[in-house]
Amino acid sequence: MTTLQSDKRLLTLEVVMKQHQYRRDSLLEVLHTAQELYGYLDEDLLMHISASLHLPASHVYGVATFYHLFKLRKPGTHIVSACMGTACYVKGSEEILSATESEFEVKRGETRSDGTLSVFVTRCIGACAMAPNFVIDGDAIGKATKEAVLNRIRVVLGGKMVEAR
Repeated sequence: MTTLQSDKRLLTLEVVMKQHQYRRDSLLEVLHTAQELYGYLDEDLLMHISASLHLPASHVYGVATFYHLFKLRKPGTHIVSACMGTACYVKGSEEILSATESEFEVKRGETRSDGTLSVFVTRCIGACAMAPNFVIDGDAIGKATKEAVLNRIRVVLGGKMVEAR
C-alpha cells in the first residue's frame, strides 16, 4: 500500500474504529472492515491497526494469520476457493484442486504470475450436504466436478468452455 494517510478508505476504517471506541476487543471487526475496504491486509495497514487499537503488532499479525479468510497479499483478479472440510475432502475436492493447480499453473495459497487468478483453501463453507464445494469469484459450485470447476475458471479467465467427455 502506498501512503495510508492519503487513502480515503482509511477514513472509513477510522469511523469503524471510532464506533468501537478503539477497543482492543474490536480487532476482528476492524480487520474484517479493513479487508472489505482494501481487499487484503498488507503490513502498513496491519501496523496502522496495531497503533490505533494500542495492540502489539505481533498480536494483530497473529490474528490476521490465524483466520484463513484474511489475505496478506493482494489477490488475483479472479479468486477460487476450494473447501477442504471433511465432507468436501472425502467427496473429492483435493482431486479437483490438484487439477486446477495443474491446468492453470498456480499453487494453493498463491496467485498466478500474471495476477489473473488466486487459489485459496478454506476449511468449511458450511454447505456440507452439497460437497464438494468450490467458490469462484463469490459464486458457489455445489456437488462440484473437476470439469465444472475447470470450465468455470476458463470462462472467468476469458477462455472457452470445454465439453465434458
